[in-house]
Amino acid sequence: MLNLYLTFDGTCEEAFDFYQKVFNGKILVQGRFSEMPTKHPIPEEEKNRIMHTRLDLGDGTVIMGSDSSAAFGPLPVVGTHMAISISPQSEAHADEIFNGLAEGGKITMPLAKTFWNAYYGKLTDKFGIQWMVNYEYPADGS
Repeated sequence: MLNLYLTFDGTCEEAFDFYQKVFNGKILVQGRFSEMPTKHPIPEEEKNRIMHTRLDLGDGTVIMGSDSSAAFGPLPVVGTHMAISISPQSEAHADEIFNGLAEGGKITMPLAKTFWNAYYGKLTDKFGIQWMVNYEYPADGS
């Protein structure tokens, strides 16, 4: 499954409230940087920013997004504020896709288990396209 991932500089919540109205969708997830584990220090002025949100458009289409944080790299600019997020079927499938896309590209965040119960990595391929590979572990732990 492929989804669009949008990155904002402090306006993610406002943008997704707007998209929710426009598309008559439903925001399923909305987490803030302040909710992250303390091993990821966030500047006080950025703690209320959106770490991750997910808008369900009702037809199987999802738009995801977040605000950026200077703690995690440069702020977004038009042209670099979008990524394609892919949801593989397993960790092995995630490895295969990630390693293939990384060939000749630049890994921004290596694939690793995350605190949000996923196996996640981020990279820019050799053509300048940003990718997020996000395998979500089943809720039952299997």
